[in-house]
Amino acid sequence: MKKIATNKLTLMSVMLMIFTSTFAFDNTSIAYYTMGYAGIIWYVLAALLFFVPSSLMFSEYGASLRNEAGGVFSWLSNSLGTKWAFVGGFVWIASWIILIVSTVSKIWIMLSTTISGSDQTGQWRLGSLDSTETIGLLSIGFFCIVTLVATKGLTKVAKLAAVGGIAAVVLTVFFCIASLILLSLNGFRLAEPMNLPTSLLKSPRSSYQSLSSIVSFLVFAIYAYAGIEAMGGVSDKMKNAKRNFPLAMALGAFLITMIYALFIFLWGASANWSKVFNGAGVNLGNTTYVLMSNLGYSLGQQFSLGAAGSQALSFGFARFGSFTMLISYLGSFFVIVYMPIKSFILGTPKELWPKALPKLNAYGMPANAMWMQAGVVSALIAMTSFGGKSAVDFYNVLTLMDNLSSTLPYLFLVTAFPFFKANSTLEKPVVIFKRKWVYLTMTVVVDLLLMIGVFSTAISAISENQYWNLTLELIGPIFFGLVGYVLFRLYEKRSERLLANSDVSGSLMK
Repeated sequence: MKKIATNKLTLMSVMLMIFTSTFAFDNTSIAYYTMGYAGIIWYVLAALLFFVPSSLMFSEYGASLRNEAGGVFSWLSNSLGTKWAFVGGFVWIASWIILIVSTVSKIWIMLSTTISGSDQTGQWRLGSLDSTETIGLLSIGFFCIVTLVATKGLTKVAKLAAVGGIAAVVLTVFFCIASLILLSLNGFRLAEPMNLPTSLLKSPRSSYQSLSSIVSFLVFAIYAYAGIEAMGGVSDKMKNAKRNFPLAMALGAFLITMIYALFIFLWGASANWSKVFNGAGVNLGNTTYVLMSNLGYSLGQQFSLGAAGSQALSFGFARFGSFTMLISYLGSFFVIVYMPIKSFILGTPKELWPKALPKLNAYGMPANAMWMQAGVVSALIAMTSFGGKSAVDFYNVLTLMDNLSSTLPYLFLVTAFPFFKANSTLEKPVVIFKRKWVYLTMTVVVDLLLMIGVFSTAISAISENQYWNLTLELIGPIFFGLVGYVLFRLYEKRSERLLANSDVSGSLMK
């Protein structure tokens, strides 16, 4: 017999896991594009009021229910009951599906920039289809191929995910060093002047001047920390988890927040907001490559490379940024195609599903559920890409859909926490919130923050008559929540009929 490994995770290894699962380089460029330097304040507030308290809540969940296969479903079912766990789990699945829709479409920007040095997807055509429809069709085909590969097993894909993580670290370090070199060559003068306190409080973007639109940026800030719920399951695998896991979460939150703030600031070292973003063709999908291109050009100017040399360096930076992002996204893409749905389908009672859905194929994968997911993803891509939207609007809507759908599941998880604490039947090896008034206060604060962000997004869209965008942002979570509720009601009725039939059979036997 093979000896079972008993190695425990160290404080540093868990901090690295928190960083790689939470930090995303393009969140900083989106923040700078949307709010300028003001994004720093919102990211810090989101960390203090959301990231830290929710991380500690999830660490308690994960430690107590570490042997449960259902992940989020198990957390909710042991807190709110099976019905709301099933509905909440479906909303969680919706957030991942919307993430897939957003990610698969943005891959083409990365590919285009890698090939040509700039985003040329607006010029792509297949026959009589316009660029947005072409990208949509390519995305549907690509996702079907990814699903086919994923249903065959993911041993090799795990290695790709590791390569993608390395690429993300390389890009992060490269950007930091290049920006600091440029800043020193400029005599530490910023390309985007910082006028305190205005620059930290007011967005330079004209569409982000109202209170509702500014507060709606909370959705972006919260989304920057999305994915932390996956870290709760490692607390029991740490050395001295009771002390080290909360410490790792706190230190990880602090470092990620500081890096986000630093990088938003460093974009201002190379990019004058008005000069870079007032041109046509800039959207939430390609801001990273636009800013990387500008950083390369600015360095070329400082090194006196001339117009041609600076332009060549600009293309090189854009290509490097897009290529490393492409590898990073591809490395994680196959994982997010199967991981959430596999966890949810296999972690919930099989009786809740149609018989064919939880069935595993020869590779141990829920292939039927994954192909159903492919159908839903394809429908959402078709709806957003064939809806007559321009390429700019298309990517903006996808990013907004991604942000909002990723925020809503946390309302379930955070609201369930007091009920989890009240469940005396559960063993709780890691207890961080010992006083009832503390965790109740944290629950209310985090929930209010999430609801303010979601409602502000809706109000901002309504005030600007962007009803179609708002519909697309809400359709995923609402649709999947309703599907979860309907399936559970069918399960209840089926269980009632089976119980009634068994009672009748018992009476006849007597």
